[in-house]
Amino acid sequence: MLDRLTTLLPSRRWLVLTGAGMSTASGIPDYRDPDGTRRVQPMRIDEFRTSSEARRRYWARSYVGWQNLRRARPNPGHLALTALQRAGITGAVITQNVDGLHQAAGSTDVTELHGSLARVVCEACGEVTDRATLDARMAAANPGFVGAGTEIRPDGDAVLSAMAVDDFRAPLCTRCSADRLRPDVVFFGDVVPRPRVDHCFDLVERAEGLLVLGSSLQVMSGLRFVRRAAKQDLPIVLITRGRTRADDLVTLRWEAPLQEALPTLAERLAGVPASA
Repeated sequence: MLDRLTTLLPSRRWLVLTGAGMSTASGIPDYRDPDGTRRVQPMRIDEFRTSSEARRRYWARSYVGWQNLRRARPNPGHLALTALQRAGITGAVITQNVDGLHQAAGSTDVTELHGSLARVVCEACGEVTDRATLDARMAAANPGFVGAGTEIRPDGDAVLSAMAVDDFRAPLCTRCSADRLRPDVVFFGDVVPRPRVDHCFDLVERAEGLLVLGSSLQVMSGLRFVRRAAKQDLPIVLITRGRTRADDLVTLRWEAPLQEALPTLAERLAGVPASA
């Protein structure tokens, strides 16, 4: 498989689509088991929007989860993908992740399909705040609120053990004072903004191949781009662990951990040592 990939990849410029499996080696687990079964139930947008109690619970858990997420660093897979991009083998990156690790690794032309946890937006007035500023505000409003999350999630949430969140003070908008702040991400049950979707379809239209990394493609937000690539008869390479919804569409599939597979490819194709 490695020999086939090192022959195929340099023959064209590849659009990259990444999922949660890209960041697992950075300590951010996927939502799903290798068979595609969802391990945890994330917050849904309808619950978040209709319940101030749900928003308070979310922000209490997110406050703890963010402390772990902000310490996450790019893993060898992120760094190897940057090396492949700099070598001209891969081009633009569409990521379903909201952790910012592709940019931290030096990748450019990254479209964050599901948004970014680094930003917070008020749904009432549109005010945008960076997450670090909001985190400082929540710390000041909730002195002594500490605890260990039993699990960090891809959306920055955390599963908390033995922690009462009833007294947590959820943040309010500094512009309009509304209890309508949300991370600038696409919650489950929400929709990706149409201009962003159209931009990604345009990237697929201009691509010479599609390289899918670390995604089970269980949700349509990413799967639709694979289907469009297949409709255009583009070669599709998939590197991930476990089954996906696009297994019947791919040209080549390699089941391997990305923190090992991508550095090996970068060493062969871009001359970057696998340990870099």
